[in-house]
Amino acid sequence: MRPAHRLEDVVQVPLLDLKAQYATIREEVRKALDEVCESQHFILGPEVEKLEQNVAAYSGCAHGIGVSSGTDALLVALMAIEVKPGDEVITTPYSFFATAGVIARLGARPVFVDIEPKTYNINPALIERAITSRTRAIIPVHLFGQCADMDSILDVARRHQLPVIEDAAQAIGAQYDGKRAGSMGTVGCFSFFPSKNLGGFGDGGMVVTNDATLAERVRVLRVHGSKPKYYHQLVGGNFRLDALQAAVLNVKFKYLDAWTAGRQRNAAFYDRAFADLPLQRPAAVRHHIYNQYIIRTKRRDELQAFLKAAGIGTEIYYPVPLHLQKCFADLGYRQGDFPEAEAAARETLALPIYPELKEEQLAYVVDCVRQFFRSSAS
Repeated sequence: MRPAHRLEDVVQVPLLDLKAQYATIREEVRKALDEVCESQHFILGPEVEKLEQNVAAYSGCAHGIGVSSGTDALLVALMAIEVKPGDEVITTPYSFFATAGVIARLGARPVFVDIEPKTYNINPALIERAITSRTRAIIPVHLFGQCADMDSILDVARRHQLPVIEDAAQAIGAQYDGKRAGSMGTVGCFSFFPSKNLGGFGDGGMVVTNDATLAERVRVLRVHGSKPKYYHQLVGGNFRLDALQAAVLNVKFKYLDAWTAGRQRNAAFYDRAFADLPLQRPAAVRHHIYNQYIIRTKRRDELQAFLKAAGIGTEIYYPVPLHLQKCFADLGYRQGDFPEAEAAARETLALPIYPELKEEQLAYVVDCVRQFFRSSAS
């Protein structure tokens, strides 16, 4: 099945258009980069400190520590709470690989818990039964830009005296009962990958926390565990955030709320247009920042092919749940162990949602999706 639009009517709609965003801030970014180049201060320094203060305050945390990526934010957070080989860390099987990969890198075991079918976040009701004497931490993921059910998760964590590391890589600015993502657990972890609501010109990340002792430990760990320089208290890593990335992010930071509002407007447009279609729209049960707009249908692959033929970019987040990844085969999980995560992997599709989408592009996406289901019904 192919879309009925004539070729000359087709509007190209990429999944993400970073050039459109850059065009609006080009001169500010170039000026910021020139200032760093003139200073020749490329590692940590004032730009990084400014970003740390901005993101920490924005997230409702006392401390921010800029690091080299969202992955390294998770890794150094686990190192800071002293996760060791043989420990277990509970998390979701439906997330980007880094969520579980950092656990395995430390010789610990990822222990998966299935997700809620509407929010795609970890199901708090299933966490407690996964806790053992070896459990060291819980990592909930605020997937696609909506916080997990943190009250329920924190209640379980308190009863078992477990730290909670919020994987907020996709959720900067998302809120749960008025509290910002990253501020509710022991520590929060952000990613500044270019596709994020606040994205850099490469990799970057940040750890936020209200625990001063933990914050200092992360600062030491990100510079090979040294304090002062060349005197190593710990075995850390090279997890530093570059000043060039921080300079870009400081420019972008002032536009973050406006860009998020644009994503929310686009999501509302889709929500209205798709209300009568046989697909599942995002369940915005909490303040949602729409890093991704995820629809769900059992005919996902057909719909994706139809939209591709129409010039519309989409993505599958994520086609293989973590418990079925080849590298985790030794964990002993099998197909069917986490049915909700497996169903989401088969049925979900991300549509373009970035704030620079033009009205005619949004209308075209809607028209094509409606056309697919109209053709399917006939």
